[in-house]
Amino acid sequence: MKRIFLSKLFLVSSATILSVYGIIYACGGGDDWDFFGYNSNFTPETFADKSYSPLFLAGDIFYGVGFDTKHNSRFNENIKSDWGTYLKGVVDTMTVNYFLIGDDKPRYYSDEKNTIKNKEEITDLHVFYKNKKQNPSSIKWGKKMPLKDAKVKSFVEFLYLAQKIETVSIGEDYWSYDPVVAKTFNDSQMIQSIENVYNTTADPFLKNRYWFLTMKARFYSNSKQKAIDFFNKTESSVPKNVLYYRALSYVAGINYQQKKYAVSNYLYAQVFDKCPELRIVTAYSFHPKNEADWTKSLAMAKNNKEKAALWAIHGFYKDEKQAIEKIYELDPKSEHLNYLATRLVNKQEEALNNSFQQKAEENQPVKNQTIAENKTENQSKMDKSAFDLVAKISAADNTARPYLWDLSLGYLQTLKGDYANADKSFDKAVKTLPKTELAGMQLRLLRFVNNLNKIDKLTDKNEKTILADLNWLYYELPKTYKGGEFRYQNASSWSRNYLSALYKGKSDPVMAEIFGESRYSYWNDGNAFYDNEKNLLDIKTFLAKPNKTEIEKIGAGIYSLKLKDISNFQAVQATFKNKIPEAIAFMKETDSVQYYKFLGNPFNGSIKDCHDCDHAAYQKRKYTFIDFLNTVKEMQDKLAQKEDVYTNSLLLGNAFYNISHFGNGRTFYEISIVGYGSSPYSFRDSMKKMITNCDVSKAYYQKALQAAATKEQKAKCVYLISKCERNEYYNNKYNNVTNWWSVEGDKINFIAWNGFKTLKKDYSDTQYYKDVIAECGYFNTYINQ
Repeated sequence: MKRIFLSKLFLVSSATILSVYGIIYACGGGDDWDFFGYNSNFTPETFADKSYSPLFLAGDIFYGVGFDTKHNSRFNENIKSDWGTYLKGVVDTMTVNYFLIGDDKPRYYSDEKNTIKNKEEITDLHVFYKNKKQNPSSIKWGKKMPLKDAKVKSFVEFLYLAQKIETVSIGEDYWSYDPVVAKTFNDSQMIQSIENVYNTTADPFLKNRYWFLTMKARFYSNSKQKAIDFFNKTESSVPKNVLYYRALSYVAGINYQQKKYAVSNYLYAQVFDKCPELRIVTAYSFHPKNEADWTKSLAMAKNNKEKAALWAIHGFYKDEKQAIEKIYELDPKSEHLNYLATRLVNKQEEALNNSFQQKAEENQPVKNQTIAENKTENQSKMDKSAFDLVAKISAADNTARPYLWDLSLGYLQTLKGDYANADKSFDKAVKTLPKTELAGMQLRLLRFVNNLNKIDKLTDKNEKTILADLNWLYYELPKTYKGGEFRYQNASSWSRNYLSALYKGKSDPVMAEIFGESRYSYWNDGNAFYDNEKNLLDIKTFLAKPNKTEIEKIGAGIYSLKLKDISNFQAVQATFKNKIPEAIAFMKETDSVQYYKFLGNPFNGSIKDCHDCDHAAYQKRKYTFIDFLNTVKEMQDKLAQKEDVYTNSLLLGNAFYNISHFGNGRTFYEISIVGYGSSPYSFRDSMKKMITNCDVSKAYYQKALQAAATKEQKAKCVYLISKCERNEYYNNKYNNVTNWWSVEGDKINFIAWNGFKTLKKDYSDTQYYKDVIAECGYFNTYINQ
């Protein structure tokens, strides 16, 4: 798998390499773009520090965030805390925060950010200190903080100088597809004045701040080498805090710009190691141009920890397994091992087939797998060297988080089919497992996956071993777990598929359907299980069954369809078959569904099929589904008595036309079992045939034609029949198409159906004929070609 690298994607980052931009380059390898944790039972947040989370295995640039969007605000909390502590007892927290970050309006802020307003006020306060004359800002803020206090003055004067640098350090856009012209700060006198304050101030806090501000100013100047010179001259006397590593990232960026790639990557690795806040930035900016650069970077490392840091970033891009091996040799206690281990396990999961379906050849049906077939496929995908590495580290028990390696090994043993040893690994993990909710849930989930995998055939005995966990997984977690990290959704869907396969093995299609339902896409083709009448009746009996077993209760509870949904489907089927009394009986079993209203009048027959037009048109009466069926039955009863044959036949033709795919009442059949979609080709074949068949409506239109008393009535019937002929023609033409390119080029347009010919030949003198020409462009084209 190869990462898609964005060779033209640039990031503006005041924290690192604004003038260099962080283009991702790889040593090779990378993440698949379709992996977002949904195919995973192994939650990386359980094992690695939050600062590593963007580097977890992901389908995007960074896990959970996509692009890094915190370039201007990454250190806000850190800065507020530092200044709040410095000014404690002198200035209240709210005032400190106001001057540091301004109001609460959404903006892209830098590390010492201000709104327009507070920038002006800082300038006014600076002027006040300079000329000793009161101004509106000094009067306003003099009531809220002691302006004569030395710390307050130092705070204001620092912000005054910092906001000068902000004019070039704040980026309004986080990223661009084209290179962004880097801004530079070229006021050398101002830069020198900042450095002079650093040199002369005795206060350790202010000295540290001015040191970093000097570095920042020189980084954004047109003489970036002076930033490196200043850093080299002073860094030994500077505390190794966040400001130090932010400055070191500037040095790394400048070295990259100077094409000193080995030095740049070596320095980025130090920042990655020591400054968690910048891990995402340094990982993004780290990119050896070639193997020689990488080798040089490694040679620069002064100790094992520095080498481990280099491998930690290298592993993100290229090979987690190699990185783990190298880091483990250098420093078994390295925290970098934790995030790399999660990537290694997640990579193993990524290849798994959890659907219990084999990939089908083109135009071939999907084949369901047995339990044995699925396990054989997944076990064949196991990376033996990755397994052996995890097993070795787990056995050594010398890492900072032994439970990570024990749980990893247990999970991989499950995937390998070694369930007994997986139990032993999980038992061993308990000894060092932290007492956190996430860790406890992770252990329980992996034990459940192992226990379910032990079952090849369901029995009353082994069924009991999974009941508590099934309830936890399907009911308790969705209701009680409020966090977003824990990955239990995959185990939920996988376990349903697994149980479905077990029930297929027991020749129990009802329970196989109950648990296997999650494979269906209800947004499209619905559920083919219900095309079989025996299946439908059996599952209806099951859902109504009062004395269900525990596992049957669990299955019935998670099954998305209830008795009313099946009755609804039966009502729809009966309606399309023109079995209206049956349809009414089934519809009455649907609870509130029977009272759903049609969006348009289902008894109107329009010249053109325009759903939106019919829905927007005035409706004297709004029909519910049950109203519709009762009205259809009343009309059919009248028709049976030969009462007003023309009108009743015409309205019945309209009714059956409108509930078809072509009419204004699609909501009548749009239910989960049938499917949804604006195209009939979104539906499975049986449902596509049902919703596009106009035979019933055509038969009623023909009865209306036979009973018509005027030419206008006959013209209308002939045209409505022709619409049915048109639909039938295209149904036959496109239903079995395999090569759509050939259809597009067949040059058959505006053909003459019998209804069109009759309408033109016999009824061209009617008003209805003129109305058709005015509204139906297809017919108009036909008569004029």
